[in-house]
Amino acid sequence: MHPSPDTIALEARDLRKAFGGVRAVDGCSFSVPRGKISGLIGPNGSGKTTTFNLLTGLATPDAGAVIYRGENLAGLKPYQIFRKGVTRTFQVTRIFREMTVLENMLSVTALGVPDRVARARAEELIAFVNLAHLRAEYGGRLSYGQQKLLEFARALMTDPDLILLDEPAAGVNRTLLQHLLDHIQRLQGQGKTIVIVEHDMNVIMNHCERIFVMDYGVKIAEGPPAEIQRDERVIEAYFGRRRTGGEAPRRGF
Repeated sequence: MHPSPDTIALEARDLRKAFGGVRAVDGCSFSVPRGKISGLIGPNGSGKTTTFNLLTGLATPDAGAVIYRGENLAGLKPYQIFRKGVTRTFQVTRIFREMTVLENMLSVTALGVPDRVARARAEELIAFVNLAHLRAEYGGRLSYGQQKLLEFARALMTDPDLILLDEPAAGVNRTLLQHLLDHIQRLQGQGKTIVIVEHDMNVIMNHCERIFVMDYGVKIAEGPPAEIQRDERVIEAYFGRRRTGGEAPRRGF
């Protein structure tokens, strides 16, 4: 029996992906609650980035399904998934450095947004992320934090229902990060569903209502922040590995 589509925005079912002999994702399943902010965390090499790529069409699963609005998205191209209402950002921004802020926003018109509607939407979103004063500035001249805000705004151009954010805190100063987090909270207030992959545990624990934890390609835990912080499997995944030279989470686990 699968969760009700009324309460679930997206469901990963037994996702599997191998690269050569390495099983990056090895039977991962979870259900993203609709209208909530969820987090996907795990040590380096846990499979979370590959899982994000499977959800958004940047990688095709060897087995399993990605269910969104009753449809299996597995095997679709990123632009097809984008058109269905699922969008994402990247840890390393993918803005067009030789285009202005406004031109970057309008670059998604090739994906089916009419020009007149796109321009009005672009202006609205530029203001939403506090970049209106930089609308004519080239992307390459923005600070890294401003580039993150631009990519975030561009991801909203088609008014998506599900937004996946890859390391939004990475390389961003605290002031701009707070702006971004405020915008994320406002989107949730509008009924959007957001999933965040992040190493900054302050971001995850303070802003996510549900957290999924991966290690060695499988989900080892899920629950609200307080429960995850006490989970022995999660503590072992992070701090047991730390003693052997692996990665500890940034700030405040």
